[in-house]
Amino acid sequence: MKKIFKIIILFALMVFSLNFAEAQTIGDNDASINGSEFEFPPLKTVIDSVLKRNSMLKFRKNHIGVKESTLESERIFWTRNIGVQVDGRYGTLNNFSNNNDGVSNTVNSTLSTQYNYSIGLYLKFPVFDILNRKNQLKLARLEIEEAKSMTSFQEDEIRQTVIKLYQDVILKQKMLLIKSKNFGNGKVNMEMVEKEFRNGIVPIAEYVRITSITSNFEADYELAKSEFIIAKQLLEDMSGLVFDLRNSN
Repeated sequence: MKKIFKIIILFALMVFSLNFAEAQTIGDNDASINGSEFEFPPLKTVIDSVLKRNSMLKFRKNHIGVKESTLESERIFWTRNIGVQVDGRYGTLNNFSNNNDGVSNTVNSTLSTQYNYSIGLYLKFPVFDILNRKNQLKLARLEIEEAKSMTSFQEDEIRQTVIKLYQDVILKQKMLLIKSKNFGNGKVNMEMVEKEFRNGIVPIAEYVRITSITSNFEADYELAKSEFIIAKQLLEDMSGLVFDLRNSN
């Protein structure tokens, strides 16, 4: 029975030593987060930066330009039915003339080099184009309005997404600071319990319970840290901004 009791105590000490060593490493690696807060720019600044960088929004705006150009083309489309036609020819011409004076018939042939040209104005009246012109212009205007509406919708979606991400990263930062504080207090409490356990003041059951609580604090802290880093980096990537640290003390 004493042997089993010694094995349990030895195992508990090993678990505590391992957890304590990991906690020390975490404390060294996360010195840039613990006790500090990130300085976030104003929400409007973040929104404006995301709107400026968003590729889909750029595509929507370019699409408006395409539709406006289509409308301009439709407005002058009727001019294709009006035009000027110029025809020119240059070369050696063989001219024949026949002279009949009642007595004799004389045929004369002359060669001459000359340039002939002609200019003409044409005007067409395609019935379908005339009847359908109003519908084509209306369609082009509606496509512009549709493109503008899609752009506004895209901007609204981006704003709503950024607002959610902005508030989410602030919340996750607060949760991280709370979890970090709990974890720090848990480590201090664990150190005290460990000393009392070695001196025989704290029973093994209480020691194991405190060890389990401290491990839960550590797990909660790691989860909060991971969620905060993901949220922060996601917002930084969308906005192109870098959120700096400021000391909260």
